[in-house]
Amino acid sequence: MYLADRSAPAPGGAKTAADRGPVRAPAVASTVLALGTVSMITDISSEMVTAVLPLYLIAGLGLSPLGFGALDGVYNGVSALVQLTGGHLADRVRNHKLIAGIGYGLSALCKPLLLFAHSLGPISVILTLERTGKGLRTAPRDALISLSTPPELQGRAFGVHRAMDTTGALLGPLAAFLILSLTVDGYDAVFGVSACVAVLGVVVLMLFVPSGGDTGPVPSGAAAAAGTSSAAADRPDPVRLRDALGLLRLPRLRNLAVCAVLLGLTTVSDAFVYLLLQRRTGIGDQWFPLLPLGTAAVFLLLAVPAGALADRIGRRTVFLTGHALLLTGYGLLLWAPAWPALPFLVLALHGMFYAATDGVLPAAVAATVPGELRATGMALVGTGQALARFGCSLAFGAAWTLWGTGPALAAAAAGLLCCAAVAGFVLRPSAPQDTRPEPNPKSNPKSVRPPR
Repeated sequence: MYLADRSAPAPGGAKTAADRGPVRAPAVASTVLALGTVSMITDISSEMVTAVLPLYLIAGLGLSPLGFGALDGVYNGVSALVQLTGGHLADRVRNHKLIAGIGYGLSALCKPLLLFAHSLGPISVILTLERTGKGLRTAPRDALISLSTPPELQGRAFGVHRAMDTTGALLGPLAAFLILSLTVDGYDAVFGVSACVAVLGVVVLMLFVPSGGDTGPVPSGAAAAAGTSSAAADRPDPVRLRDALGLLRLPRLRNLAVCAVLLGLTTVSDAFVYLLLQRRTGIGDQWFPLLPLGTAAVFLLLAVPAGALADRIGRRTVFLTGHALLLTGYGLLLWAPAWPALPFLVLALHGMFYAATDGVLPAAVAATVPGELRATGMALVGTGQALARFGCSLAFGAAWTLWGTGPALAAAAAGLLCCAAVAGFVLRPSAPQDTRPEPNPKSNPKSVRPPR
């Protein structure tokens, strides 16, 4: 591509770009940084609501743990079902930004509606619509990240995005805490500010994220001319639903999906973890919105190092280590004495779990799915995981209501231990295949004749 530049020296002896050597590409693409900014702003908005929602529904509206478990399951399950639609549409129309923008816009539209909903029915409908927006945007956004990043840097790229996203998760509960402390109508004020912040995230997406799915390096010179002339001939066929379902025939992707489902079935939702921690340690209601800050702070610090470590030593190892850390947190909630440091230890382990899994799983999926079906493949795994967590929320809420907090968490911990062992076996590295050709007796008879 730079042959013409190298053959003709620059006038006056000035060094050209080729003479100075190759220009190193940035470690993280600008698309990743732009999407990270959008996610950070959107997460500030979403986490402001999420931080106060358990307390608002249980203490304010008198919802039972079983009822909250059902609502929390719907909150996560709806986005799971819609992920498949969002991923398939993004691959089909070849415009990941468009589908992601629709998802971000729908979520932003739902935030001000919470100001007018003061009973369980309307709140459930609004939260369902908000999660629909999240489901639409998740797979196209992750596909944009993976398509703009070299394969060997996928873990780092997702780690950077998750770190920026978690910055929003860190600031959101803090903003909710300050608003509740300074205002009389605290919940309505939280919902109103959240709506304004969500609109800002949509504006940043429209202005700074490249359009469509073409996020790779832009060719120049003769390569650009050749690419333009052959664009119609190289245009891929439209993605069909049959192609999307055929992804499950890929053994590695199928294994990842199965393991994500198994582990999701035993992963207690964040809201329940914070409620358990509050009851275990006696934290006051006024401090409850700050509990997600501990998780978010550790996630923020470790997301990029964990992603880079996964690129270097293997994503399976880091992913399973994250679930081992979560299991340790469950053990502390069950059996540790009421130390003053217990909340900090549990929240730190919770954040380390997310740092080791949240970005590592999509990076592993990206390595197994072709580019033209990237969003669909990520949606398949994400949908399975989210539906499993939906089931876990329902089951854990029912177990809490029937048995109490201790037996319910003990059952979840035992299930997580078993599922992690199964995942470790299923995701084990495959034995290297011997690709040397078989000897041909006709062409080399001596190679198969035993020595005398």
